[in-house]
Amino acid sequence: MIEIRNLSKKFGQFTAIDDLSFSVNEGEVLGFLGPNGAGKSTTMKVITGFLSASSGVVTVDGYDIGKNPIEVKSLIGYLPEGAPCYGDMTTLEFLKFVAQIRGYRGAEVIRRVQIVIDEVDLHSVCNQTIDTLSKGFRRRVGLAQAIMHDPKVLILDEPTDGLDPNQKYHVRELIKNLARDKIVIISTHILEEVTAVCSRAIIIAQGRIVADGTPAELESRSKYHHAVTVRLTSDYDLAADLTDLTAVRGVEKVAEEELAYMILAAENAPIFSQVSEIAQSKNWPITEFHVSRGRLEDVFRSVTQTQGGE
Repeated sequence: MIEIRNLSKKFGQFTAIDDLSFSVNEGEVLGFLGPNGAGKSTTMKVITGFLSASSGVVTVDGYDIGKNPIEVKSLIGYLPEGAPCYGDMTTLEFLKFVAQIRGYRGAEVIRRVQIVIDEVDLHSVCNQTIDTLSKGFRRRVGLAQAIMHDPKVLILDEPTDGLDPNQKYHVRELIKNLARDKIVIISTHILEEVTAVCSRAIIIAQGRIVADGTPAELESRSKYHHAVTVRLTSDYDLAADLTDLTAVRGVEKVAEEELAYMILAAENAPIFSQVSEIAQSKNWPITEFHVSRGRLEDVFRSVTQTQGGE
């Protein structure tokens, strides 16, 4: 378990983390979200011991990072932003070096390196120097070093940055598998990543938590939760037929799409059956009709703009 209590970090007069408190349990994949400058990377660096806190406490599996830094760091695998590596080493040389730094010796070094190469699929670049790798492969080498010692806690800063869609899918599946017996914290700007792999999401702005819940819970706070999207075959005045339906609070045109509209639910209550009845009775020229579960992007913008973050 990771427990963070009243954590603050200041750089001179600037407060990057402002009295932050939350906990993460084994088996959780936590998406850590926020606009640029919100304090995401700083929080991760404090948890991993790369930065010291100005005040507050961080404990990992009962160990205080301030009092027991070696014990905490042995439990954590960390992929920082940019995935820094030794560029003049080959992928294989670098991973062997990391294995030795983590305390493995002899045949165990080869075994651990082979495991992470298999998991992250680095076979094709084992003998290339890291400087010659694409951004995506460097990211995967960074992920491989982070899981080298099979850590209890995995902290990943933008883990799929630079990866193509196939590589993203592979890394996301790997994260899901790793999360079965670990704590995984992912900082990301890719909101689809949260819905794809995370069991929980925290949004921070100006160093403070502004939202915390499962992706579904956060999506339910969106103005598009339970909204009905309608695509038509010909122009039609939907709003006129919905005037007397109090469960509907408006109709929006879907941007850049012809004859597509979104019917918004009042108080985020289900409206599909009521709208469907009207559509049938009025013979709407419908080609598509479906319900939205909400948009995480909408919630993200709402809570971070409220705090002045952009």
